[in-house]
Amino acid sequence: MRHRRKGRVLGRSPSHQRALLRNLASALMLTEREVEADEVGAPAAPGRIITTVAKAKEVRPLVERCITIAKRGLVAAERAREFATTAERDSAEWKKWRQGEQWRKWAAASAPAVTARRRVVTLLGDKQAARVVFEKIAPRYVDRPGGYTRILKLATPRLGDAGPRAVLELVGRETGAERSPAPQVEAARPPRKARAGT
Repeated sequence: MRHRRKGRVLGRSPSHQRALLRNLASALMLTEREVEADEVGAPAAPGRIITTVAKAKEVRPLVERCITIAKRGLVAAERAREFATTAERDSAEWKKWRQGEQWRKWAAASAPAVTARRRVVTLLGDKQAARVVFEKIAPRYVDRPGGYTRILKLATPRLGDAGPRAVLELVGRETGAERSPAPQVEAARPPRKARAGT
């Protein structure tokens, strides 16, 4: 019996499961980074990965959690900016700011932002992916209360073992492709009997 044992095993040991989910979440985040068109390993579409349905359903909460933590970190960083200084580092003005009360307020306000960044790095296991979350993904969802990802099931199974595949993507991203216009429906022709009688 599996009482109180939530989640999918995915045919792996617990440490292998955690590594798999981290890698999938990092891969999704890294599709948003800026890459050259001819770069090896460049993503086919930004903000989208293809995996199995079970893996997509398991990694989705991790991705959502990372974005939520990053959003809270952005709020804390914004609050800390009002206490920051524009002085050059190690200048007389900067040293005076560093010794004053403003620095203590800045340090206290920026601590949650640093903690949030560290938590996301711990969850994803990749500093570059965490940087992408904070710089590109989280600012896009500041006004959204949740539901940052969607899972779309693909019709064709995976070659080899026929596993059901799905697309895990970030919502609210412009794909660049314009929507095709709706087809024009012609007026229906009258029934044959009505045409024959006239």
